[in-house]
Order: sequence, then C-alpha cells, then structure tokens
Amino acid sequence: MVFALLVLCRAAAAPAQEALVPDSPVPEATAQGSAAQEDVLAGVPAQELSALARLDAADSFVDDRGGGIALELALSQPVPWRVRVHDQPPRLVLDFREVDFSGIAAMENDSDRVTALRAGVFRPGWSRLVLELDGPYLVAEAGMGTDGEARVTIRLDPADPVEFAAKAALPEPPGWTAPAALTAEPRAQGGGPLVVVLDPGHGGIDPGAERDGLTEANLMLGFARELKEVLLRDGGFRVVLTRDDDVFVPLETRITIAHEADAHMFLSLHADALAEGEAVGATLYTLSDEASDAAGAALAERHDRDDLLSGVDLTEQDDLVASVLMDIARTETTPRIERLALALEAAIKGAEIRMHRHPRQAAGFSVLKSPDIPSILVELGFMSSPRDLVLLQDKSWRENMAGALRDGLKAWAAEDAALAELLRR
Repeated sequence: MVFALLVLCRAAAAPAQEALVPDSPVPEATAQGSAAQEDVLAGVPAQELSALARLDAADSFVDDRGGGIALELALSQPVPWRVRVHDQPPRLVLDFREVDFSGIAAMENDSDRVTALRAGVFRPGWSRLVLELDGPYLVAEAGMGTDGEARVTIRLDPADPVEFAAKAALPEPPGWTAPAALTAEPRAQGGGPLVVVLDPGHGGIDPGAERDGLTEANLMLGFARELKEVLLRDGGFRVVLTRDDDVFVPLETRITIAHEADAHMFLSLHADALAEGEAVGATLYTLSDEASDAAGAALAERHDRDDLLSGVDLTEQDDLVASVLMDIARTETTPRIERLALALEAAIKGAEIRMHRHPRQAAGFSVLKSPDIPSILVELGFMSSPRDLVLLQDKSWRENMAGALRDGLKAWAAEDAALAELLRR
C-alpha cells in the first residue's frame, strides 16, 4: 500500500477555485467512494489538541457531482494542510495542522461513492480526515479559500486505474515520514548494546481491535513501555519505541525509525481479534508472501489497510534492480529471522506461557517487510478470546511475557553473534 502527496501548503496559498494541473510538479490525487454509514460517523473519537481550527459541520458537506465527488469543509480559520491518496483500498486523506473534527458526525453526506468517513489525531500537532472510496479518482480541484472563514474545496473525477496507481505510488516528502520526535540516534559503531525497536501496533485514529472498552492500541503501548523497562534494566539493550503516545504512525515511518536507529531487531506488538477460527495464545509471525493460514491472511489484510508499505528507499531504482537488491538482503536476513522466531518461541514456552497451537506462522504483514532487519510480529494474545483478554490486563502475566521476550532476544543475539564470527573465519 502506498501514499501520494498532493498538497502541503499554507492555507492561504491556494484559492478554492484553483485546479491542479496534471503532470505538474505538485502531484495529482486520486480517490473513490460509496455510501458512508451513520454508525461509522458516530464512532469518531474525541480529540485532545489545541484545535487551531474547528470544523463547521453545518456548513460542510460531501456529495456526488456528475461522475465524481465534491467535498467542502468550512473551518473557523486557515491552517496548513495537505491532501493525498492511499491505495488498496483507495482512500482520500487530508491532513491539517490541528482541526477539531469532533462534530463531523453532523456533517451532510449525500455521497454514494464514499464508503466511510472518519477523523481524528494523526500525529502530534496534526489531524487527519479519511474518506474511503469505491473506485479510482483523481483530484481535479483542490484549494482553500480564505475570504471570511476558511473553506476547503475538493473535486474528484474518475481516473484510469493505472494512472491512479502511479499517483498513489509517489513517495512521502523528505521530513514527513520520520518525525523528529520519533527519530532515534544511531548506535555507536563496534560493540555496544543490542538495539531493539519495539512497535506498539495501531494508535491514534486506528485503535486496532476493541473489546469491553479496551483498545489494542492502548494495551500494546502499555506493554511496550513495560518491555522497554525490562530490557533497559538488563543493561544490554538500547530500546526505541515507534510511538510513545496514542498517535497514528504509518508503517513507512515505523520501518524508517528502525533503519535510522540501526536496529538489530524489530518487534511489532499486537493483540488482535478474529471473528472466525481459532485465536488463543501467543503467536509469532514472520514474513511470507502467502499467509500460512486464512487467519493470518485476514490479520495481514487488516493491519495493512490504512498504512504505507516501504521497506527501503528504492525510488531511484527500476523494479528489477529493486527486486534484486531486496532479494540479496533477504538471503542473509531470512535465516536470522527464523532463528529469532525459534528463540522467542523457546523462551515463551520456557516461561510456561500458553501459545497458539501453531505458535510460529507466516503472513504478509507490511511492517515486517524491511529486507535487512530481522522482524517479528508478536501477537501476545487475542482480544477476541476472553481468557487472553484477562491475561493481557494481568500485571504478573505481562511481567512474565516481557521477561520471556527479553530472554529470547538475548539467546538469539548470542547465537547470531557466534554464527557471524564463524562466517568471518
């Protein structure tokens, strides 16, 4: 899945009637839509932010115009903003320098092409509005008028799927994918501690699984903080979190953080919920082009739904060269990942923590696709399992799991170093 940047500007820079010219330096956007449901709009979470601007829902709307879509947003004041597109499925995404969208449920929505509409905090200082769409469209017009109140006007026209995919594949601009607050300092060359990047899944406008008033995003953030403390107390680790707050971090950013930290390993922490199939106990996922079972495929699809895939910066390479470079990196990394999964499995079982009957599985999670960093997705348990949900909230169980993961990482690191020394000889 990929994003395309469309606009990043001061609000007053573009009048509402300004059209974006195809093939201009500012990329065109795409989008698609079908009917948004009332219950989707009612579920928009409250925001805790300075709210530089406020949405006037009564004076805002989205509807169908001809073969396309029209969106108008009335804001209390101009703010910097941008608009872009995500693929698989197509979505129009607008980011604002803090807008209070708490009243969006009251906004008029007469579009049969917008399947869902949601808004919330995207990252510190930024708010996000997402429109899920029913087919590929390009942005024909996009601007913000500042005569009186600020008014964002966007018109989407149907697009050729190939052109849409090309626009969606445009990379993020420099400085956007790796927020300064999240970027880690590189480790010192030579020896030193093992660098572990812990990735609490979901966050912000993406809460993940939800049960009994609990969210996967908050549970995993709490556990990641606890695991970080366990690793730091050991003395042999340096730990970086991809997020340390309830904010949305795109997959591209999570992987970028791992690369900039010069990470030795990457652990993505989850506790999902499945409506069908067996989902009990801890599970370790490694990367596979094909999921090891239907449940793994479903999880991978959902985790990737709102995020960006990018393992390495190959924008200057053609497809063949990029594929060869990543295959070379994975030739070395894949066996290290398998040994990491085995070490974690042994440590978890050694701590007498229940695991899934298939404890090691494979799926196409985008967050695991960095070709040069051993990466594992750890499903600590499943919120859809009453037993697992109780354990995920139990302090003693979490301490036991954190200790097991620490022991597994240490065992893997020792084996990895020994094998590397043999190869050097």
